[in-house]
Amino acid sequence: MKRWSVMATVLVLVAALIAGCGANNGNGGNSGNGAANGGTDAGTNAGAGNGAAEEQKRIALVTPEKIGVNPFFTQMEEGLNKAAVEFNFEAKVIESADPSQVEQNLRAAVAEDYDLIITAAFSAVDALAKVAAENPDQPFAIVDSFVDAPNVRSIEFREHEAAYLLGAAAGLATKTNTVGAIVAMDVPLLGKYTSGFGQGLASVNPNAKFLVNYVGSFTDPAKAKELALLQSSQGADFIAGMSAVGDSGVFEAAKEKGFYTSGQDTDRTGEDPERIVLSQLKETDTVVYETAKDFTSGNFTYGGVNYGLKENGVGLTFVTAESSSPLSPFIGQENVDKLKKIRDDIVAGTIEVKNPLAQ
Repeated sequence: MKRWSVMATVLVLVAALIAGCGANNGNGGNSGNGAANGGTDAGTNAGAGNGAAEEQKRIALVTPEKIGVNPFFTQMEEGLNKAAVEFNFEAKVIESADPSQVEQNLRAAVAEDYDLIITAAFSAVDALAKVAAENPDQPFAIVDSFVDAPNVRSIEFREHEAAYLLGAAAGLATKTNTVGAIVAMDVPLLGKYTSGFGQGLASVNPNAKFLVNYVGSFTDPAKAKELALLQSSQGADFIAGMSAVGDSGVFEAAKEKGFYTSGQDTDRTGEDPERIVLSQLKETDTVVYETAKDFTSGNFTYGGVNYGLKENGVGLTFVTAESSSPLSPFIGQENVDKLKKIRDDIVAGTIEVKNPLAQ
């Protein structure tokens, strides 16, 4: 009887061990119900089954608006997904319905013990500064803004370099010698766009007139369209969209009045190749991918980092990146070749593009 008792005890222990192992086969994280607007898993458990799930890093991306509204944030999600697969970490996107929810969603990500929390845009700056100060041991990163904190990597772009190319393109292509830009707001960050554009324009066409109007919002297509129509009436044959969601209004005006225009952040030329002839690119997918790569490989640093033409963080369609759209005759291959030379000179330092925000 004693022998059977020992065997029974062994069987119970083995069963308990098997049950315990089965219970640990999850992804090690919770569902994120504390987030103001929930979240979506991106690349969750990439590489699971390799026997090292407990060592897998976990990275969260907190966006200040819903994915799909602005290509800027959609690209970030794509970069995170790609990195999750390649570098074997668990990724999650927590979408905010609007910027007021960012602080709550950052706190939710902290509570869920994510190893790195990434957010973006100036609308998230105040929330991140507050949450980062309260959680000094938690690593954070912010894209397209700067937060002065010892546990935050601030990722900024040299937008003025790409804007220089766009301004040069406008200066080479214009037939009326009048070009314009519809800008979301008169704020320092967007001064990098208008200043860079103006420098590029003057470098190739010093006699060209540059019109600038401000919408007063990042989400007002109707006002942006009204201002684009105004610039068209003043003789502008190329009007750059620099108004975020408002750019759709600029595109509508271009279709109605026959002037040429450009988009921002992603390649918008496919929406109307006849009138949207260029796009100033901001490769947010690249910077999120590189940030995740640095973190998972142990090369992550805090403080400011920036991406320009040299790092392929910014660019211009047809010049630094291919497009599925045909090249517009208004721009022309001859001008593209000139712009590629200008791009190379900026990277080499032969051309210096002044940053209006530099001290």
